[in-house]
Amino acid sequence: MTELEPDLPGDYSAALTTLKNLVREAQHRAQRVVNTAMIELYWNIGRTILQRQHGQPWGSKVLDRIAHDLRAEFPHMKGFSRTNVYNMRAFAAAWSGGEPIVQTPSGQLSWSHNVALLNKLNDQELRRWYATRAVQHGWSVAVLEHQIRTSLHTRTGAAPNNLEARLPGEGTDLAREVAKDPLVLDFLGLTEEAQEHALEEAMTLRLSQTLAEFGPGFAFVGRQHHLDVDGDDFFVDLLLYHVPSDRYVVVELKAGKFKPEHLGQLNFYVAAVDDMLRLPRQAPTVGILVCGSKNDRTVRYALDGSAQPLAVTSYTYEALPVDEKATLPSPDAITAALEHDPEILPGA
Repeated sequence: MTELEPDLPGDYSAALTTLKNLVREAQHRAQRVVNTAMIELYWNIGRTILQRQHGQPWGSKVLDRIAHDLRAEFPHMKGFSRTNVYNMRAFAAAWSGGEPIVQTPSGQLSWSHNVALLNKLNDQELRRWYATRAVQHGWSVAVLEHQIRTSLHTRTGAAPNNLEARLPGEGTDLAREVAKDPLVLDFLGLTEEAQEHALEEAMTLRLSQTLAEFGPGFAFVGRQHHLDVDGDDFFVDLLLYHVPSDRYVVVELKAGKFKPEHLGQLNFYVAAVDDMLRLPRQAPTVGILVCGSKNDRTVRYALDGSAQPLAVTSYTYEALPVDEKATLPSPDAITAALEHDPEILPGA
């Protein structure tokens, strides 16, 4: 054994697993504490606004000014947008009883959960009903919205986690969902790199929710799907399977502008999935790269050197062979996945 590969004791693997679990549990506890503090802050801001409005002419212009001044004082915090300040007022109005917000079900949910409850429901008792079950079952925002949209409260005997069967790994851990909320990172004032990571996480969640439901044929395989390449760990953002063409579809997400090296990573993942997961009877794997923005000429040059069938948002979709193009969702569908447009998504 070398210095880098010592002769490890027999119980090392079990001990390492225990240590990893301790780290994750500590992270989740910390995330919950930060999230609860942020929810309490937003509720208190909304309550303060409501109290002032009772005695003073605080109209929309005053609220707009509050949002502007708070953003000026705390420029790193995206949570002080005009829309969010109005959400804070609505949040405080909805939860205006005598109990502190941290003792309500909403106090244990992320802000994104609470905004969904405010926007999707008008009845406060229903909000409490869904909030309680979201906490009990660890629903993600995607699952919560699905359960509201399909009126879970009216379906006697319905399984509370029916969406999880279609989205394995989503909505099963509320602590992870809290960590994916970019506003939590803003609240802490973390680095741009951390914010970009949170954006990629949010994009992945939204894409996994919608791509898996495009017409017949797409199946969700995994999110952050682990590939072990001779001891080196790699994680595919989103792995789908297209049943009609019998092939895997690798989706990678980048929060910023397209860079040529992004295709190198996607090429690698497509090749790895072909080698490690694809069976002889299955068609070659294809890849989709979704990025925040792109220069078409840069994308075209980068694709010239690609040996794999790839798509970069709408541009290279048009350049793919017909049989490969049929495997992929349309550019409009990819855009809809990111924007969650109910007019475009089937079955919404």
